[in-house]
Amino acid sequence: MSEPMQKFVSLGQAWPEKRPAGERAGDFHEIHREFIAEKAAAQASRCAQCGVPFCQTHCPLQNNIPDWLRLTAEGRLQEAYALSASTNSMPEICGRICPQDRLCEGACVIEQSEHGAVTIGAVEKYLTETAWREGWVAPIKPRRERGEHIGVIGAGPAGLAAAERLRLRGYRVTVYDRHDRIGGLLVYGIPNFKLEKDVVQRRAQRLIEGGVRFVLNCNIGQTISFADLRGRHDALLIATGVYKAKSLNAPHDRATVKALDYLIAANRIDLGDDVAAFESGALDARGRRVVVIGGGDTAMDCVRTAVRHGAKSVTCLYRRDRANMPGSAREVVHAEEEGVAFDWLAAPKSVRAGKSPAVRAVRMRLGAPDASGRRAPEPVAGSDYTAPGDLIIAALGFDAEDLPGQWQAPELATNPAGAVRVDPATYATSLPGVYAAGDIVRGASLVVWAIREGRDAADAMHAHLEERAVSARIAAE
Repeated sequence: MSEPMQKFVSLGQAWPEKRPAGERAGDFHEIHREFIAEKAAAQASRCAQCGVPFCQTHCPLQNNIPDWLRLTAEGRLQEAYALSASTNSMPEICGRICPQDRLCEGACVIEQSEHGAVTIGAVEKYLTETAWREGWVAPIKPRRERGEHIGVIGAGPAGLAAAERLRLRGYRVTVYDRHDRIGGLLVYGIPNFKLEKDVVQRRAQRLIEGGVRFVLNCNIGQTISFADLRGRHDALLIATGVYKAKSLNAPHDRATVKALDYLIAANRIDLGDDVAAFESGALDARGRRVVVIGGGDTAMDCVRTAVRHGAKSVTCLYRRDRANMPGSAREVVHAEEEGVAFDWLAAPKSVRAGKSPAVRAVRMRLGAPDASGRRAPEPVAGSDYTAPGDLIIAALGFDAEDLPGQWQAPELATNPAGAVRVDPATYATSLPGVYAAGDIVRGASLVVWAIREGRDAADAMHAHLEERAVSARIAAE
């Protein structure tokens, strides 16, 4: 039998078919069609099977990518899926929304040799969709039931990943979330054209059927106190994410719309909800000149959503150049194809409301590197100009909310940015039996990192409870 791998020289890089920009900009369906089996196997066969798999080391989950690519190329799809799922609680979600160009595919050896990376994300999505269709996604069935009860605050990716891992070990798990649907920002922060919501709902239903309990519309500190929650559970995981929008810090910035407010409204409309701020026109982009300030993935979600809502024009204002944009380069290409204009090296100075709304901006140049190593943007003297905008959206990132204040838990230690402090090895907070993971610990980051930390925190909680159980048995003897 001939070698099924290392075909990157004879076989070019190929993606699942992308729907034409004119077609996809008119709806909220995902922009790529799915691989067919032969295409997925062919692209998987391009893997070089490196001795040092940089794709794996650059994946936060340390997914065993070369092995499941080989299994895919050999047609052993069920084994490939099982291997993929062994390290990832949501491979079909990561296959859709991970910035692979900055992670596994960006580190691919054949990408560095200019042959074009293996399309890892598309194969990962194909594998998991096949697994769901064929019934290979196993239900959650613990080997034994345990008496301990664990609470998880937050039904986003970190919380869901932890809940799955803990339930598989037999713990009774209850997840509390402020929203009315399971998924956190997977549902309300990411548009359907990147992640259709039935994909998230399918994972949520598996958890429900596996015995995980969800308490929705639950604001800790209001619906239930943090102290009461601690009393109900043997251990508690904080996985709230970060929702506090970074300020524009410019005159009249209250005339801007917060990116998350806009995205939540848009996602709710797409889910069939009534949203007063959308119906009043306050958050409806139709027929308006939209300006989005920011350069991350949230900004790209906003500009591409505005296009789909029928904006008259959409402009992204970013203070650095294209090469230094923090968001996915592929997202920028998608946005450009859909008609978004990018105003590089431009920063807002003030916002003008009223009859002639606009952003007063200034041209920037890149100076010496800052503390992070990136070249710091500097204003160009005398380069002020006006960017008209009827709907101005600030997408500058997110900070942690004041959890100790909201929850009346001053003893919950946080860092100067408001993120919860944890032991980096155990995810334990300053409170006994309370752990934290995901964005509330590391700051606004990627879904894949939230999944990784949710899984790791669950393992640490299990180790703690096992140790406690052993100590209890020894004391009783």
